Amino acid sequence: MSKPIAESPPGSHGPLSRFTVLDLTRVRSGPTAVRQFADWGANVIKIEAPESIDASKGMGGARDGPDYQNIHRNKRGMTLNMKDPDGVAVFMRLVEKADVVVENFRPGVMDRLGIDYESLKAVNPAIVLTSISGFGQDGPYAKRPGFDQIAQGMGGLMSITGLPGQGPVRAGIPVADLSAGLYAALGTMVALLERDVSGEGQWVQTSLLAAMITMLDFQGARWLMKGEVAPQAGNNHPTSIPTGVFATSDGHINIAATGDAIWVRLCNVLGAPELADQPEFASGQKRSDNRDAVNDEINKRMGGKTSAEWIALMNEEGIPCGPIYTIDQMYADEQVKHIGMAHPIDHPDLGKFNVSGQAARMSRFEPRTGVPTPNRGQHTDEVLGEFGFTAEEIADLRKREVL
Repeated sequence: MSKPIAESPPGSHGPLSRFTVLDLTRVRSGPTAVRQFADWGANVIKIEAPESIDASKGMGGARDGPDYQNIHRNKRGMTLNMKDPDGVAVFMRLVEKADVVVENFRPGVMDRLGIDYESLKAVNPAIVLTSISGFGQDGPYAKRPGFDQIAQGMGGLMSITGLPGQGPVRAGIPVADLSAGLYAALGTMVALLERDVSGEGQWVQTSLLAAMITMLDFQGARWLMKGEVAPQAGNNHPTSIPTGVFATSDGHINIAATGDAIWVRLCNVLGAPELADQPEFASGQKRSDNRDAVNDEINKRMGGKTSAEWIALMNEEGIPCGPIYTIDQMYADEQVKHIGMAHPIDHPDLGKFNVSGQAARMSRFEPRTGVPTPNRGQHTDEVLGEFGFTAEEIADLRKREVL
């Protein structure tokens, strides 16, 4: 039998410790949003169905796997049968004292459960409801099931990823899920800041599709402003050349020698200062127009040194460049270690291990660390007690399989 997972008292530390977040999320986009609160000290309560109601392992992989442990850390866990009216009543008592509810059900589910925004607002006008969907809460595609790769395709990313002529290519990470989660967290924090002025909560919404389109950034702006449809560019930068992958004697490196001054420096480091004087390479636009010729000239000269030798030479001259790491090599890099991109966990059964760290750093606070994903329902009695439920009420709810 598993040992109890280490407790994380609410309000114990962190810049967000004054907030209580009720987490109804599954899979990735929603948990990504909630993780931003959990890591910075919020009292996050992960709500799952009782095992007697849903015996499945849950969406998001095995509980003891790296994905699940990474994305659900720093929370407490309770069980609640939200399909039972009494379970909804319990949830509403939690909402009365909570600050945020986060969900990523398909649109309409919250309404069917009776916990839509208007219902939540009726018991707590200050509540912030954050909803993440595949395509939006309304509109012609609202009821469609959402999935990261579908959003990557519909959001335009797959059309510009990969080698020219290769056909659509997905990104190597679930970028639509992750970006939707981050935009949801940002929107939620904006709503909480606004609540400090108005005293009122609101409904924050985003979708995988909206997040993916926003992440296109300048590629989307090229179409919106100039009617340019970006093609696949492979490892070349879409507009700034030379930027790309170049072969060395023992591998490959990235070089980003954009701008006239850096281009001249690169030509000198390559031992080919004459390249800077060639008319077809004389400006950024000409280098972009003649990108294949530029890349060929660089590649002709790269095979004589190792990746490490080229990187050292180019960094001395202020030319942006870098190695192309496998993931194990990346985590071994001295700078990656220095900026602390491994987040330590101390699990009673799995031992000590690391998951993905926080990208943000603060001068007075560190992210909460060490607290693993809770067992299903581990903190149910504790959490309900904090919200005013008596031991007799909890026992009765458990007997009736509401918990």
